[in-house]
Amino acid sequence: MLTVVVALAANTILAVLKTIVAAVTGSASMVAEAAHSWADAGNEVFLVVAERRSEQAADKLHPLGYGREAYVWSMIAAFGLFSVGAAVSVIHGVQSLGAEEESADYLWAYVVMGAAFLLEGTSFLQARREVRKGAQEAEISGAAFLDRTSDPTLRAVFFEDAAALIGIVIAVSGLALHQVTGQPVWDAIGSILVGLLLGAIAIYLLRRNMAFLVGQIADPRAYEAVIGWLRERPEVQSVNSLHLEYVGPEKVFLVGSVDLVGDDPESRAAEELQLLEDHLEERPWIARAVLSLAAPGRPPVVGDGFTGDLGNNQGG
Repeated sequence: MLTVVVALAANTILAVLKTIVAAVTGSASMVAEAAHSWADAGNEVFLVVAERRSEQAADKLHPLGYGREAYVWSMIAAFGLFSVGAAVSVIHGVQSLGAEEESADYLWAYVVMGAAFLLEGTSFLQARREVRKGAQEAEISGAAFLDRTSDPTLRAVFFEDAAALIGIVIAVSGLALHQVTGQPVWDAIGSILVGLLLGAIAIYLLRRNMAFLVGQIADPRAYEAVIGWLRERPEVQSVNSLHLEYVGPEKVFLVGSVDLVGDDPESRAAEELQLLEDHLEERPWIARAVLSLAAPGRPPVVGDGFTGDLGNNQGG
């Protein structure tokens, strides 16, 4: 939540400053940057809503909780980035391609962009620290963690802040080339490039959120941790099927079948399955566990023998 709040405060301040400078200078790149900041500020509001809504406790109507709301609101935020940030930047840039040279003092534009780089950089470093921490815990690269993480707000803030820093460099380059050559086309090109960058990131975020909404399977380490734990239980003879699916940030729904040791009556077997489910649901990253007896003749699932620490593995 801290990462999102920092990003929201930074983008709101920058959106106001960039809008004022864009109005004074008439720069297409500054218009693109202002649209970018307003889109980001609006997105952060949606991301705050996403985090709060997804943390609601499970109830009778939603026994798996409200975790998937995080992906719904994050998709809305990504669509806002595409429609407001990307579309406005590209359209305004295209319209400015044939603009005539106008005299303007870009000093304040450079000052605001410098301040923007510092603020966006602060927010980006905060997000980067969280990404590195998560990647180290998962023992994977930062890039792989960003793509796999079930936390949509962290992914969104990281990529939006990265895009903001790249966008500032593009916008300043467009301004500088405009001043040096006297050709406003460079300013317009800067606006178009910023828009294309935002569009590419928005599409990526939309695709990742959609994947989690329609049923993204959990990280392999979570899968192996559950199999390892079940295999160590004295009452479990074999694990015959297992499915872990994300139902929210760092929350999975577990469905599986096991073959129990011995030939206990149905009532006793039901009790043992319930105890296994209860033990699994003690882990904060397992929203719900449903186990059944394996069908006769069904072969056990194949794993690599990794048992892991079921208590610490958060499933991404």
